[in-house]
Amino acid sequence: MVNALPDKGVPGEQVLAELRELRAADLPTHGGRLFAYVYDPGLDGLDELAHEAYAVSAHVNGLDPTAFPSLLAMENALVGAAARLLGGERGTVGSVTGGGTESLLLAVKAARDARPDLATPRLLIPSTAHAAFAKAAHYLRVALDVVPVGPDLRADPAATAAAIRPDTVLVVGSAPSYAHGVVDPIPQLAAIAAERGVRLHVDACFGGWVLPYLRRLGAELPAFDFSVPGVTSVSVDLHKYAYAPKGVSILLHRTEELRRPQYFAYASWPGYPMVNPVISSTRSGGPIAAALATLRTIGDAGYLDLAGRTRDAVSVLAAAVEATDGVRLFAPPETTVVCLAADPAPAGVDLFVLADELAARGWHTQPQMALGDLSPTIHLTVTAAVGSTAAEFGSALAEAVAAARAHGPADVPAALLAAAGALAPEMVTPELVEQLAGGLGLGGGDFSRMAAVNTLLDAAPPALREALLTGFLSLLQRPSPAAE
Repeated sequence: MVNALPDKGVPGEQVLAELRELRAADLPTHGGRLFAYVYDPGLDGLDELAHEAYAVSAHVNGLDPTAFPSLLAMENALVGAAARLLGGERGTVGSVTGGGTESLLLAVKAARDARPDLATPRLLIPSTAHAAFAKAAHYLRVALDVVPVGPDLRADPAATAAAIRPDTVLVVGSAPSYAHGVVDPIPQLAAIAAERGVRLHVDACFGGWVLPYLRRLGAELPAFDFSVPGVTSVSVDLHKYAYAPKGVSILLHRTEELRRPQYFAYASWPGYPMVNPVISSTRSGGPIAAALATLRTIGDAGYLDLAGRTRDAVSVLAAAVEATDGVRLFAPPETTVVCLAADPAPAGVDLFVLADELAARGWHTQPQMALGDLSPTIHLTVTAAVGSTAAEFGSALAEAVAAARAHGPADVPAALLAAAGALAPEMVTPELVEQLAGGLGLGGGDFSRMAAVNTLLDAAPPALREALLTGFLSLLQRPSPAAE
């Protein structure tokens, strides 16, 4: 482990070399073979430009816009661009946040604080809504009501209407849902919410910057933004399909009145009067400047072109899945996601072994666990950079399926699987997690083969999964003795 605080300072070039060596162990963020976590437009020179823009404002603090009006101008420009793209009106306002989770937390806070009369405000989401809503409900002490989706994987308007209560403060729809890439019926949800006097938030963190361009290219997608009456707020991440560096998101409200409860102000202390539009007080201007530079460099026509490349890559990948025996499309590839599942036995393969085999061939995907009636799947987030590699995916998928079929199910000791069915979440201790990690071959820090881990998690009920994942992450986040 690197010693972050050596006795004597280390030369800058050595420090940079050490950082580059650490980065060499990471998954590749460019090249069109990583289908999660990062978004690559495949544009030469964009990284360098963003880095330089970041450096211009890295040490500027967004805490006080009167002290640093440059950031105020940048944020207003970003919010204005997002509002125009997403059907905003003259009175549409917004805030720049540090990521999609912060945007969703603030949307829930604004809805909660707009109803101080309620002892137990409630948040209503479809079962495919992003997990960050559950996090928001947990942090903000808001009751969470989850409605199952229909067989088409979309929010069910009738079930949503039936689940709204007098103390429901916010209804949620996704555009699209992250797991499967399908767009919820926002017009129907918004009409129901408006009729009941409830706010409707559209989580477009994932697709908000690409869906408008896909629609312009002819995609038959439902309206999802402020053009829909009853939509009161929309979130969109610029570090996804706007291709800005991490982490910049925007939360938009239809009116300033709707946004006001989002703010936090406090003057009952002897220091400076505090007022924050978002969760963080101190905020680096670096990501904001980098996002503005990215948007201005790519431009509207550039984003339309990138959306076209992404759409074409999705078509190629989806066709490859359909042409490969043993796997099938789990959801219609209508946006920027290809979601695949294994065919039923005996034709299908172990999906988690398949993910490992794809990774061994340089294609890094995101396995998703089963939930209720939904089977496990593999998620591919497709970006514009995948256009240059998509044609190679079909043969790699066929090879990986053949290898997974030859391998058979993941190698998980039967005792571990039995334990997963018998353990209660409160029985998960640091010692148990350490034993499990060792038994699954993770003791040495090699994460290249995760099928056994994923199989164990898949066999566990959600509450136990949460406990195991928490314990494993805690196991990883332990300092070890530092090097000199």
